[in-house]
Amino acid sequence: MSAPDFPAWSALALARVEQALTDWVPAAAPARLGDAMRYAVLDGGKRLRPLLVLASADAVQGNGSAALRAACAVELIHAYSLVHDDMPCMDNDVLRRGKPTVHVRYGEAQALLAGDALQALAFELLTPEGDAVPPAMQAALCGLLARAAGAAGMAGGQAIDLASVGRVLTEAELRAMHRLKTGALLQAAVRMGAACAAPALPVATRAALDDYGAAIGLAFQVVDDILDVTADSVQLGKTAGKDAAADKPTYVSLLGLAEAQALAARLHAQAHHALDASGLTTAALLRSLADRVVMREN
Repeated sequence: MSAPDFPAWSALALARVEQALTDWVPAAAPARLGDAMRYAVLDGGKRLRPLLVLASADAVQGNGSAALRAACAVELIHAYSLVHDDMPCMDNDVLRRGKPTVHVRYGEAQALLAGDALQALAFELLTPEGDAVPPAMQAALCGLLARAAGAAGMAGGQAIDLASVGRVLTEAELRAMHRLKTGALLQAAVRMGAACAAPALPVATRAALDDYGAAIGLAFQVVDDILDVTADSVQLGKTAGKDAAADKPTYVSLLGLAEAQALAARLHAQAHHALDASGLTTAALLRSLADRVVMREN
């Protein structure tokens, strides 16, 4: 698929993901838990992680059923992390995706349970009955997502983030934190799409896609830090300037705005170079997603 087809592909892919999430996130969970889960997931967000899964799977002609389930699973993990991150014991934020955060709307206890349930549901989606997704592929997808979400990935990065408030980090320390906190799940989305290929990809192709995912993962956070100081809350759909207010280290506070923007441009170029090295001739969607990550305005 060529790059000019990206808007049409993106619209179709987003519609598929939204419909699948609507179908799979249960409304009937007890005591309004389903309401809180669906509030956290549906009708909002950029859905970048699902798009990365689907574009990676497209690039390797992967199993479509597995790819859709993986796309939804990674979005559920992302959504659960936002629910927990926004709570008073973490970032204590009141606005997410242009609406009140889950704990503001449903209370802290319900928000905690909604996040827990979304995390569990992610792995349930990856392990369907029947033969649409081979058992070995199910296991591989579960392993990739678990490692990216746990202590060696997103949760570990959030722990470092909370411990770094008020500290001055080096660029290497800040990069290491964000490769875990934000980058691990974005890189996992690329890896999960690639894992939908059968047979498995050549080592060099997997390594190049890993490099692409790493560059995109860090670029996303750098751009996030830039937007935190250059955009307003309406544009972002969340509280602008909250990192500075909380005295959190960011790429802008460490490097300055101009150098942070230059770093985003370098990471953008690295992502494209990695795709050049992948040997894939069907990576136009991944190229367009790299452009979207760096050029986004919210």
